Amino acid sequence: MPENGPGKPGARKNTPGKGASGKNSPGKNTPAKNASGKNASGKAGARKPAPRKNALTERQTPWGTITFFAVIGLVAAVAIGFAFMQTRSSADAGKIAGLVSKDEPGREHVTTSVKYDATPPMGGNHDPVWQNCGVYGSALRNENAVHSLEHGAVWITYRPDLPKDQVVKLSAKVGATAYTLLSPYPGLDAPIVLSAWGKQVKVQDAGDKRVDEFLRAFVRGPQTPEPGAPCTGGKATA
Repeated sequence: MPENGPGKPGARKNTPGKGASGKNSPGKNTPAKNASGKNASGKAGARKPAPRKNALTERQTPWGTITFFAVIGLVAAVAIGFAFMQTRSSADAGKIAGLVSKDEPGREHVTTSVKYDATPPMGGNHDPVWQNCGVYGSALRNENAVHSLEHGAVWITYRPDLPKDQVVKLSAKVGATAYTLLSPYPGLDAPIVLSAWGKQVKVQDAGDKRVDEFLRAFVRGPQTPEPGAPCTGGKATA
């Protein structure tokens, strides 16, 4: 039987995978899409929205409660510290032989000289600027030193002719103890005098145990009119 030759009508190529329309026949495992490009199921494949946080069930840091208890703790610590200072001072001060106590009601700031009734003074009206704590080689102005006593400082004064080794011992104590001053003081009736606000003791020697007892009892002790006030940032020279 004669075969259809090329170019003759009726010839048809047997192209695999195509139907009469010339398009690929369905059969691939690809979802059909509609005209809008969406899947035939109507889903666009959009991401699901993130779940919202629930303010009622979400754990939050209780900053208000933490702050409240922190303040309560601070107040308690201050109260305990103040009570300790009172107990410490009462016990130590009772052991100090020759301790003089004096009520000092005057606490006004004045820019003029003040006539004090004790030498050195133990309190009273004073200069608006306090004397910085530390060791001085010259006499200090009473009015500035008294202001430091108001802040809780202990002022150690000595006769200008006190032996040098004694001055060295006192300087070491002041260097190791905050809120203390050391200076020579002409006209003292004892070699060494320690003064706090309303408190004073006189000793003959820097090695006297009462020097340490006085410092333990009255450096920022309960006699302090202005606890927490500084002993720096004031007058730095004699």
